[in-house]
Amino acid sequence: MSKVLAVLGVGPGLGLSIAHRFGREGFTTALVSRSDTRHATYRASLAGIDARTYTADVTDETRLHDVLARITADTGEIDTVYFGPADATSGPGITPLTEAGPEVLRASIESFMLPAARLAGAVLPDMLARGSGSLLFAGGLSGKYPMPMLGSLAPASAALRMYVLTLHAALRETGVYAGILTIGGLIERGDIHRAFTAQDHGFTPGTLDPDDIAGQAWSLYAERDRAEAEFNAMAAV
Repeated sequence: MSKVLAVLGVGPGLGLSIAHRFGREGFTTALVSRSDTRHATYRASLAGIDARTYTADVTDETRLHDVLARITADTGEIDTVYFGPADATSGPGITPLTEAGPEVLRASIESFMLPAARLAGAVLPDMLARGSGSLLFAGGLSGKYPMPMLGSLAPASAALRMYVLTLHAALRETGVYAGILTIGGLIERGDIHRAFTAQDHGFTPGTLDPDDIAGQAWSLYAERDRAEAEFNAMAAV
């Protein structure tokens, strides 16, 4: 039986590229998004790969557990989870840090970082029990370098990054792996790229090829010798 990759928060950019990359290695891929509007297109683009699609808001804890149970029932135990549904276009948005009080910062962390922790809480017990499994997360470069234009998102991004780095260290002797893709730039073909370029934000980040990032995600998974891969298309950082 092939290993199973669950892509939680799939979109036409990075999530789909990760499904392609792992699928080429023989993984069954389970793609989860809030809407099934593009599911047929996703499955068609993954021709030759065993690809299943599911609809769920994975930032909702109950729906997260439900969809993980459905995937397991359909495909068997989940070997690897990629989690990338949180972004600056959802949740409370971006507030300049000079104007962001505690409630704004709490809302950013709740929408950006806590869903990742809920996912870990949902899948880690089974992974630890069998001594294998991997968790991959997408994070932002503002979690590593000061980027004032990302305002209230930056502390939440830093919280997510440190959570995953610490989780990686805590899991080192267990057979379970955790790693993060720290991304600075607009990912080509993705929804955020399309939404961002439709408006004038006063600055233009560089772009990144999702296939290149997916290749590094596979390297993190296969080599398991580092916790982070950084992608920096931000000229000012």
